[in-house]
Amino acid sequence: MKKTVLSVSALFLACTAVFAQEQEDTEKLDEVVISDSRHALKRENSGKTVISISSEEIKRNQGRTVAEVINTKSGIEILGSRSNAGQNLSYFVRGGNNRQVLIMVDGIQVNDPSSIANDFDLRLIALDQIESIEIIKGASSTLYGSGAATAVINITTKKASKDTIALRVNSSFGTNQSQDDQEYNVNDFSNSARIDGTVDDVTYAVSFGHQSTDGLSAVIGEESDRFSRVNTNVRVGYKFSDAFNVSVFGSQDKFRNGFDSSSPRIDAEYESVSDQYRFGIAPKYTYKNGSVTMNAAYTTIDREFFSNFPSAFEGETIAVDIFNKYNFSNKFYTVVGLNYIDNQTTFTGNESSSIVDPYVNVVYVSDFGLNVNAGVRVNNHSEYGTHFTYNLNPSYRMKLGEGYAKVFGSYSTSFIAPSLSQLFGNFGPNPNLEPEENTTLEGGVEVKLSEKLRVSTVYFNREEENFIDYVVTDFYTFAGEYQNVQTDFTVQGVEVEVFATPIENLTVNANYTFTEKKDVDVLRIPKHKANVNVGYVFSDKTNAGVTYQYTSDRLDTDFSTFQNVTLDAFNLVGANLNHQFNKRWSGFVTIDNIFNEDYTEITGFTTRGTNVRIGFSLNL
Repeated sequence: MKKTVLSVSALFLACTAVFAQEQEDTEKLDEVVISDSRHALKRENSGKTVISISSEEIKRNQGRTVAEVINTKSGIEILGSRSNAGQNLSYFVRGGNNRQVLIMVDGIQVNDPSSIANDFDLRLIALDQIESIEIIKGASSTLYGSGAATAVINITTKKASKDTIALRVNSSFGTNQSQDDQEYNVNDFSNSARIDGTVDDVTYAVSFGHQSTDGLSAVIGEESDRFSRVNTNVRVGYKFSDAFNVSVFGSQDKFRNGFDSSSPRIDAEYESVSDQYRFGIAPKYTYKNGSVTMNAAYTTIDREFFSNFPSAFEGETIAVDIFNKYNFSNKFYTVVGLNYIDNQTTFTGNESSSIVDPYVNVVYVSDFGLNVNAGVRVNNHSEYGTHFTYNLNPSYRMKLGEGYAKVFGSYSTSFIAPSLSQLFGNFGPNPNLEPEENTTLEGGVEVKLSEKLRVSTVYFNREEENFIDYVVTDFYTFAGEYQNVQTDFTVQGVEVEVFATPIENLTVNANYTFTEKKDVDVLRIPKHKANVNVGYVFSDKTNAGVTYQYTSDRLDTDFSTFQNVTLDAFNLVGANLNHQFNKRWSGFVTIDNIFNEDYTEITGFTTRGTNVRIGFSLNL
């Protein structure tokens, strides 16, 4: 099987060489960002270094997961993205954790009220559903509410084609093996189909996707733990007039994965199922100098675990965000909104909490270089009352040759509401918990000398108060209670990003992150992390890339001995090749961990060795 896979890869590489003829212009930099203000601003006028993952970058990463793509960005470590496909994901952004990261899909907050961290599981969504991603780091509770303490990951799904009908089919297959198993058996299959289009004033999109992955054990062992996912999405839009349009959507995202016993750490035929349904509506009314938008969705999530300690969880969320954007001029932009979220779940009984948040944000863009982004939100929570957050984000730009130099800073506050599980759950609930509070100070410089070079450096410092932790009171049964830790914590760090085109058709994206959490041992978060992506465009039909990731040593806890251990640093190298055979048919090859690096993400759990994936896309 190894020879077969490598032969197919070689044939594909040969075909692309034949077709590689015409040269194309160097890829242009993203110039417009939205998430940090909700207005489309030129990057030079933004007071943040917003990370934009374009549709082109997503195409170049076909065959990878959403978590894998995001994990290559500065300030971010997604633990579990290099392990078994069903491994739980931990979002460590700027030294924070899952409950400090807010994920949005098409402008709507998504979460799981039945989980301890009240977070959204990125395993539920497939990369080929996504058009683009914007990531803003730092405290963003003013615009986005609870949980937006270290980052907001804003995912935009694909929209309907302007053609009457369009069919898109994606299919890929590949290996899924550890460093010790290099037989190159094909154990990973992914297929999706999408029909969309525009008929008069109606837009529509229907898609279906499936992934099946086998071959790896969750813990280091012999028994394989399978992961399978099914995604179904429907969206219909209607344009009533030039001023008013509305879209409605529904989706089901379901995955099933095997897992093993973590204590003791041995192979086990355990299984979990996660099933999410979402229904929503998004009307928008546009008027002179402004618009009114409502994003509303109802979501249910059912999770069930089949093991020696079976359990089941149910969660429901109603999320409504209605906001008015008004431009007084091309210099002064405003957003006034109201955000309502109702979370419900079942423990021994039904439990719920709700928030009602009015918020205001203003942006000033001057002719002489000064820009200011500022806002305030009043959070009204059913369990702990009223809480204020605010944001002040000035920046100053100056012309520099063909580009600009920009200095910026921000002082922002955020909050993380206790989850329903922490307040009322089955394990150590504490209804008297206070919300966590974060204060973030950051400052940086961004220099764009031309379309061929952009460099940015950011320093951040975050103060954490009322941190919620599980405190064990009985070390024989591990019984305990969630409590607000009285000690305050400080996290600081530096992020450096470089985008360059040193020669025609060659692009280099590189970033480095230093993260330090004072006064406490940090588990599983690297102090140093670097990513490099080098891409080359051979022609308008063919491009290739090489990726490199360095992750420094980290502390982890070995739960078989309850002692901290140091995990060694590791280096991962990958490559991808994409070719457009004709206007309807394209293909790709990706190779991850080319040198079969032996490394550990989580003590005792499997990581992936060298793996190859081949796929194609057909557009009709």
